[in-house]
Amino acid sequence: MSDMENGSTKADGGDSVDAKGFEPKGSRSGPVHAKDKELPDVYRYRTDYPKLGKCIIINNKNFNPGTGMGDRAGTDVDAAKVVKVFRELGFSTSVQTNRTVSQMKEILTSASKEDHSQSAMFVCVLLSHGDEGVIYGTDGCMELKELTRLFRGNQCKSLAGKPKLFFIQACRGTELDPGIETDSSPDSESTHKIPVEADFLYAYSTAPGYYAWRNTANGSWFISSLCETLEQYGRELEIMQIMTRVNRKVALEFQSSSNLPGFDAMKQIPCIMSMLTKELYFTK
Repeated sequence: MSDMENGSTKADGGDSVDAKGFEPKGSRSGPVHAKDKELPDVYRYRTDYPKLGKCIIINNKNFNPGTGMGDRAGTDVDAAKVVKVFRELGFSTSVQTNRTVSQMKEILTSASKEDHSQSAMFVCVLLSHGDEGVIYGTDGCMELKELTRLFRGNQCKSLAGKPKLFFIQACRGTELDPGIETDSSPDSESTHKIPVEADFLYAYSTAPGYYAWRNTANGSWFISSLCETLEQYGRELEIMQIMTRVNRKVALEFQSSSNLPGFDAMKQIPCIMSMLTKELYFTK
């Protein structure tokens, strides 16, 4: 069989995946090039839609005793800040308070089935208890991916190719970060195929495995920093520039104050995971 017949050339042996026992025959892929002429803003998401988009906030404060989770004092402050800043940016906001696992699924399933064709993007803010890979409803926990997968490109067609932003204020484990002293100073319009996981941004309040800190009077370190940075730079900077400044603010300006043994003078660093394929600005 010739190289051409098995779908490859001598210069291109075909693509495979790093998985045990997987060796496809005749697979061939590579970069997909746009046609001769690209649009001027091919590296920037369109925001010139009639609506910027919807921002759904799920704010879980009180939990059933069976979960073993305590009340999250200060979370209402976070929710109010999120509503204010996203409304000012031009989003339609909705706050859902103290929702069970099934209610959280229902809320986001319903949102994923809406027609977002007139919107530039979608935002979801989750304020709750959590652990690595899971988020709590008032009656128990669920895998976070059960909620986010509802908005994948093959599930929510009207958001395909558009940004889906998830901001998650929740613990991701029980590790503590004591910090360390340092001497350092501070589009193409043509049809094309995209991965179903493309165009997501997950902004976690803390690194994998760690606690996320929340002040009972002023709200969480992460959400406070996010909202303050969005207020200051939301109409000026690109989203990754904004989130880098949020990281810096949380890392340098906050330190825990606690009477619990081993919990005082702790630090925190948010964690941003991006599958965005273009630059994102909150301006038209």
